[in-house]
Amino acid sequence: MFEALVVDWLKEAPTSAVSRLMGLSWNAIDRIMQRAVERGLSRRQRRCVENIGVDETAFRKRHDYVTIVSDQRAGVVLHVGEDRKKAGLKAWYSSLSQEQLEAIESVSMDMWSAFINATLESLPNADQKIAFDKFHVAKYLGEAVDQVRRQEHKALMGEGSDQLKGSKYDWLYNPKNMTRRQKRRFKALRDSTLKTARAWAIKEFAMSLWYYRSKTWARKGWERWLSWAVRSRLEPIKKVAKTIKEHLWGILNAVILKVSNGPAEGLNSRIKAIKVRSRGFRNKQRFANAIYFHLGGLDLYPESAKQ
Repeated sequence: MFEALVVDWLKEAPTSAVSRLMGLSWNAIDRIMQRAVERGLSRRQRRCVENIGVDETAFRKRHDYVTIVSDQRAGVVLHVGEDRKKAGLKAWYSSLSQEQLEAIESVSMDMWSAFINATLESLPNADQKIAFDKFHVAKYLGEAVDQVRRQEHKALMGEGSDQLKGSKYDWLYNPKNMTRRQKRRFKALRDSTLKTARAWAIKEFAMSLWYYRSKTWARKGWERWLSWAVRSRLEPIKKVAKTIKEHLWGILNAVILKVSNGPAEGLNSRIKAIKVRSRGFRNKQRFANAIYFHLGGLDLYPESAKQ
């Protein structure tokens, strides 16, 4: 019963606070969390999941990441990998039964080659199930528009024009969320002959292509977009177009399957909150335990405490 009480407290407060309130050492409280996670994982039933998300989250700075595999529908973490390499994700796929592998209908992810190759080599018909996330494509295009803006702003300032001054976020915001004054200012910019306006129009056209239901028509739409982007004479846009062309097959899957990495990104935000609340973790195992504890959807309580 005492361990169950500690589990309840750990759901509400970080280990250090529970340690202080319970009059126990930090390590004693941490061991209770470890046992709870071990119980929960051992009780987890082998069930089939149809839609999964694969994402990474930072453990520490300097490109130190862990891989998060999640159930998109249930919103729970299925697996925490110690890095974001191909071998780690392949090992997780290897732990699944053939029935579980065949039940997976979609795998939402960004365009990280390790995730792509691990899934292609592990999942039946993976080339029809891997879906590259809409929001990552939007991020790449948004960054390209901003690069065009910075280059053009520098050139205009050299000519004595401050037309683009203070407009950085105008090109990034959704016009629907702008005030009436912001909309008037932005309309004048986007209707101009600026290179940035052309880059923004190309980005917006790409964002309109996620609503197709036919793969044939979706492909035609994206090929039309690629033609425009490549002929744009805007190097940042052309660079993103090259990436999109190489990954078009997975983008088309995302369009037709109507899936995104939004749920995984939501979990990622909650993981960041856990990390901030705990003021970081000493090692990746404790980080993984905290993720499983709070987001794994596990049965954490001792058996005797449930009777």
